[in-house]
Amino acid sequence: MNKDLVLVMPHCGEKEKTLRMRSVLKYALEGQKISRRIETVKELEDLQGCRILFAVNLGASGINLSFYAMLKKIRLHSHMFEGCVGGVIVDGQSVLYTKAVARDLVFAANTAGCAFIGRPLVEGPASLANFHILAQINDTDEWSAYHREARSMVERICSTKPPRPGRGEVLVLHASSRSTSNTLMLWEMIRSHLGERPITEICLRNGTVKDCVGCPYKTCLHFGEQNSCFYGGVLTESVYPAIQRCDSLVMLCPNYNDSVSANISAGINRLTALFRNVRFYDKKTHAVIVSGYSGSDIVAGQLIAALNMNKSFYLPPRFCICETANNVGSILKVEGISERAAAFAKTI
Repeated sequence: MNKDLVLVMPHCGEKEKTLRMRSVLKYALEGQKISRRIETVKELEDLQGCRILFAVNLGASGINLSFYAMLKKIRLHSHMFEGCVGGVIVDGQSVLYTKAVARDLVFAANTAGCAFIGRPLVEGPASLANFHILAQINDTDEWSAYHREARSMVERICSTKPPRPGRGEVLVLHASSRSTSNTLMLWEMIRSHLGERPITEICLRNGTVKDCVGCPYKTCLHFGEQNSCFYGGVLTESVYPAIQRCDSLVMLCPNYNDSVSANISAGINRLTALFRNVRFYDKKTHAVIVSGYSGSDIVAGQLIAALNMNKSFYLPPRFCICETANNVGSILKVEGISERAAAFAKTI
């Protein structure tokens, strides 16, 4: 990967909507050399091995037409960002839409070959209320916290080296029944191509995981410093140590009503205590997603937001495999599934 930093900033014709973003970028990019600036879909071409900062301005509607033109092109060109690594700044004039736009962008770019650093998103909704706690911790205001987070993220884009392919442990989390789950059947196909690599599988089922209830920050931090959580159980006894050992985390996620299952969601929520004390920048996350009908992209977006944007796991290129299968065992009959399972195993 080369050192070139490319700024992809979809054009916004209303200058007043770009004032905050331009201020943030001026601070965040200080001392960095931008090799190329891309503002229109015509300028957007295949980029190989670059470091990319996506910067998107949104109005109160959450719509930037230049951005959606770019998004269309990205979705139609599956190798546009081969070997690239990126991060995202989204600034808006509403308390809504910034995370949703970033999630769509990251999923599309990742499918087109772009990796994303852990915690790749800095978002500036209208109120900047999302920076309130960070501002308190650093004894500053929300505006300054916004600028600092943007600079820190850019520095990590420029300095990050993708985790090296290795033979380290793979941790697999699921909450499915082995006898009926198409998702687990697909995973077994993938696993068969991973050779002798050490693999730990942990099932989060049958009430073994209590959901996070949002302990006060200091309480969560206290338990996190002990690699524990207030509620204990399988998360602290098995999952926490396995996450600290592993190189890769694989989430097996059947699509339940366009969402990850309740136990998987609870397990992700409970990682917060460990995250308070440990960052996962050097650990990759992958996902195996099977939908009965449609909506795999929605589940993929949830995992991106939770594990990559929030919990800081590195998002490798094409982090997920998305398939459709309804009846028990029908995944085994999907055309081309063996080849896709083998190809996905290589990403792990």
